[in-house]
Amino acid sequence: MRLTQEQEELRSAVRSVLTQHQAGTAWAPLATQVGAAGLAVPEEYGGAGGGARDVHVLMEELGRSLSPLPSLGSSVLTVGALLASGDKEACGRLLPGLAEGASVGALAWAEQGSWDQEAVRAEAVARPGGGWLITGTKEHVLDWPGVDVLLVSARTADGVSLFEMAPDAAGVRREPLVTMDGTRAQARWVLVGAEGRLLGLDGDGGRYLEHVRDLACTALAAEQVGAAERCLELTVGYARDRVQFGRPIGSFQAVKHRLADAYVLVESARSAALGAAFAADENPDGLPRAAAVAKSVCSEAFTAVAGEMIQLHGGIGITWEHDAHRYFKRAHGAGELFGPPAHHRARLAAGLGLAAR
Repeated sequence: MRLTQEQEELRSAVRSVLTQHQAGTAWAPLATQVGAAGLAVPEEYGGAGGGARDVHVLMEELGRSLSPLPSLGSSVLTVGALLASGDKEACGRLLPGLAEGASVGALAWAEQGSWDQEAVRAEAVARPGGGWLITGTKEHVLDWPGVDVLLVSARTADGVSLFEMAPDAAGVRREPLVTMDGTRAQARWVLVGAEGRLLGLDGDGGRYLEHVRDLACTALAAEQVGAAERCLELTVGYARDRVQFGRPIGSFQAVKHRLADAYVLVESARSAALGAAFAADENPDGLPRAAAVAKSVCSEAFTAVAGEMIQLHGGIGITWEHDAHRYFKRAHGAGELFGPPAHHRARLAAGLGLAAR
């Protein structure tokens, strides 16, 4: 599995923009100069018409810099949910702005710490004369100041459905959350009789969300690979420069072995993440399995490599001034996002017919 020359050029362009701009201010130049916000948006809606491999490249680079940009929440989750719904009116109205980066979207989905559709307890009641009124609380919503497009999952009499609502509508309240990972903002959205518009078919939202979860796990796995790779690079650099007993610590066999093990973890994770991206583009039927593998493998690899980064940096690795703690916290948060590794291994086992009965 190899990326194309164009995708490697995309990587160079994204890295250049991220190098020139501070993490929180790179969204506009990435969207306008590189088209990063619309990589997965079809050309008919103003996007680049790319696929999961293009998103993989972008997310790897964002992971390297622990970027707080809304690519995952807006360009993957929100765009993916709109496209999965098949609602052409909503896609034609919302996707061009999302593709340009002029608007930012959020998908309010998780409840009770779970992204499974069975956990959805928010209720949508049909309003006489048309429309829906939605009541519920959504957790772990990937946040960005000034969300323009808000999509919400809620349960109707026919099952889980997907709705669009105005973020500033009556009965809608956003509550920022304090999380361990300060580099990725999250919010809680509280809905009390808030008006929503049905997207796609009533009761079909669970299917949309299952597909979006696979796309999200695929994109997040790429981000984890990029971050883990950067952890390894920084640690190798430190091991070359840090001298003890008259020689660089990287020359000691024990340190060499630990760095070699970390390298194997990073490259194995990269293979798993790329496998999911290729499946999303070329083998949709195999995506659920590939996404579950990628999320599990990449979460554990990033956590392990970030831990080694702290250990091999010694005392400086546990100081507030060093970046090691930021990568470690991102590893912890990303590992739980969209479900922990054990959850995805259980999904994989069930798909293979190995689940306990």
